[in-house]
Amino acid sequence: MFKKENIIKIQILFISLIAVSCVGKPPTTIGNYTDCPDKPNCVSTKNSYSTTYIEPIRYDGSRAEAKKLLLLTLESFGVSSVKNEKDNFIYVEFVSKIFGFVDDVEFYFNKPGVIEFRSASRIGYSDLGVNRNRMESIRSKFNVLAKSEM
Repeated sequence: MFKKENIIKIQILFISLIAVSCVGKPPTTIGNYTDCPDKPNCVSTKNSYSTTYIEPIRYDGSRAEAKKLLLLTLESFGVSSVKNEKDNFIYVEFVSKIFGFVDDVEFYFNKPGVIEFRSASRIGYSDLGVNRNRMESIRSKFNVLAKSEM
């Protein structure tokens, strides 16, 4: 028979292993605006013919203003962490609250008035629409902030 203490230790170890395995490593393609893989765990403003396609975020004004509004929008999500920021690029990690799954989100400011992006789960096959829903929420909150700044 297992002692209750040992069962609890085994459960903690099991949960820790699951949490660590959900993190994964950041992809080496960050910053390259690559296509989504052939899996339903990614959305992108690239390749309008693909099922992974999603509309970009559009804005009026300067790139600097749009970037500032986007960063404010991302702050409101709480589970995000900006990992890299350049003049025309922002890389953010989103971590799920329960299992600690990591999604990598890249924003590109390459065209005036348009924020292109790619959002992908680091591991797994399907994300049950999490990336698409999050990016639609980001677009919506960005648009609300942009209107309030006018």
